[in-house]
Amino acid sequence: MSVQLIQQAICYMEEHICEPINYVEVAGQVHMSGYHFHRTFSFITGMTANEYIRKRRLTLAAIELQTTDSSVTDVAYKYGYESPESFSKAFSRFHGSTPKQAKRKGAKLHLFNPLAIKITVEGGSIMDYRIEHKEGQKFIAMVRAFSNEIINDDNDHSIPDFWGECYAKNLIEPMKLLRAEGKRDLYGLCSPATASETHFNYGIGVAVDRDTDMEKLEELAENGYSVWETEPADYAVFKCFGDDGDCLSRTWDQFFKEFVPQTGYTQTDDTDYEVYFERGEKGLFCELWVPVKKS
Repeated sequence: MSVQLIQQAICYMEEHICEPINYVEVAGQVHMSGYHFHRTFSFITGMTANEYIRKRRLTLAAIELQTTDSSVTDVAYKYGYESPESFSKAFSRFHGSTPKQAKRKGAKLHLFNPLAIKITVEGGSIMDYRIEHKEGQKFIAMVRAFSNEIINDDNDHSIPDFWGECYAKNLIEPMKLLRAEGKRDLYGLCSPATASETHFNYGIGVAVDRDTDMEKLEELAENGYSVWETEPADYAVFKCFGDDGDCLSRTWDQFFKEFVPQTGYTQTDDTDYEVYFERGEKGLFCELWVPVKKS
């Protein structure tokens, strides 16, 4: 269960808080990919794992400055900062006081306690879903790599901007014209499979099958478009109703906080995707397809 793995990850971070760890290393400790761990941790806790580590280090550093004779320099290096100057800047932004001020009585400091993940019931809600199996699929897509750090960042608009850029440069219409009218659904493809583990690929594309114009497909593949293939997988499918991407974010939030704990399904390291129907039902923003397996 993802919730249990996230709690294990938090315990590992607490035990190694003074060591040079980051979310990629922590992910390995709970046998998750960096991408999958980053995404799950962010949705469940509302912050990234790196942010959690930073806040805990700054909290512990403040306590140490107030309760011991340790110097600012020693504390800075102990909690992973390259210099006392970089430590002082981060400390001041977080606490509103400098490290030197923290050593004096009466200094106002922030306390960020360790997280404890618990499943709580806050009121009944209905989450409609279906489980479907898909054999390997193929898409033609415009693909770009994005940093894992943008996941669950409400202020980041990198992916919506990518959609806007593709429309503005007329990169989407040529893909749609590969398909017959009525079969021009668009896919937002999201894959954790990157070599660095610090980035994920996101693609905007259409399906490639017997209804695809293969001659034109070859032309696109030679002009910056990528062929994206998936392996056979089971998917949990959710309908996202709304006017914008907020409904998609809410569905992901429900997936990690409600669907996974209650059903015993967990997300796998395969492509997840959104389907934007050419002729969708009224009020439907998209369908979200998440690859899952029974834990």
